[in-house]
Order: sequence, then structure tokens, then C-alpha cells
Amino acid sequence: MTAKERQALLETLEARFERNMKRHPGPSWADVRARLDAKPKTLKALQAMEATGGEPDVIVIGQHQEGGPVVFCDCAAESPTGRRSVCYDGAALESRKENKPKTSALQMAAEMGIDLLTEEQYRALQTLGTFDTKTSSWVITPPDVRSLGGALFCDRRFGRVFVYHNGAESYYAARGFRGLLQV
Repeated sequence: MTAKERQALLETLEARFERNMKRHPGPSWADVRARLDAKPKTLKALQAMEATGGEPDVIVIGQHQEGGPVVFCDCAAESPTGRRSVCYDGAALESRKENKPKTSALQMAAEMGIDLLTEEQYRALQTLGTFDTKTSSWVITPPDVRSLGGALFCDRRFGRVFVYHNGAESYYAARGFRGLLQV
């Protein structure tokens, strides 16, 4: 990342932080910026989140703990456009005989340096805004569900958050994944 790209990313993150204060009561931008300056490699993951349409922002669920991690999460209204049409994981990708997607959610997240949200994190994110009213997002699937070939995804419809299941090898133009990065 060039110095100019780094500066542009930091300006974008700061502006989003200032516009959406209800998502993160507690930490100040100076606190967040100090964390980012101390761990410059995290900017690569944030740049990947931004480049794929995630609109990462700091979120606080519950009370911010002084000295605790600063958590960035994808806060785009819909599942990030650059992360859609992916199956759940590498095993699901390998199991497809034809019409394979380019990658899987878990592989892409790992390459970006972020984690998929758990169901609990997804529900908590939905308390900070309204997300995925037209799309859906894969979430971390418990091993017992995954061992049977399934995977979980979530969305928001009719004012409620729903958790569904599908074959892990499935992929749709309106399903992607949201990421989380702790700094």
C-alpha cells in the first residue's frame, strides 16, 4: 500500500467513524488511530474489506473495555458486493463437480486477513443498524452442521433477523459474507 493509499483509507475510515457514532460509543478516533498506527499490517485487511464493498467501521457491542480490542466490521447495508457468489468453504468448493464459484467465503476471508461473523456477532451487528434486507451473509457454521454438509447464513426480513441453512456448496448472487477484524 502506498502512502497515498494509506492516507486515503485512513480518511475514509475516520469519516465513516464520525458519521456513525452510535455504532461505537466509547472509543475515540484518536484511540482507534493509535491502534492502527501500532499495527500497520491491519490496514491491508481493512483495505481489502473496503475494496470489496464492506464499508468497515468500528463497532461496539455492549460496553467498550478500556485497553480491549477495537473491532472493525463490515457495515455496508447489503452483503459486500465483491464477496458474493461464493460457497461456504474449501471442502464445499471441491465437492462441486461443475459451475464452481471462484472461491469460498472462508478462503476469501483468510486471504483478506479477516474472520466471518458468528451468528451471535451477526445478531449483535443488527442491533446497530439494518443490514441484509435484500441479500444474505454466510456465518460461521458449527462443526455438527458442517459435518452433515450444511452451512448457515443470515439475513434481515420483516424486521427480524433469520438464520437459515443451505448446502455448503451452494452459492447465489445475493449471498456473500461479512467480516470482522480485531485490532
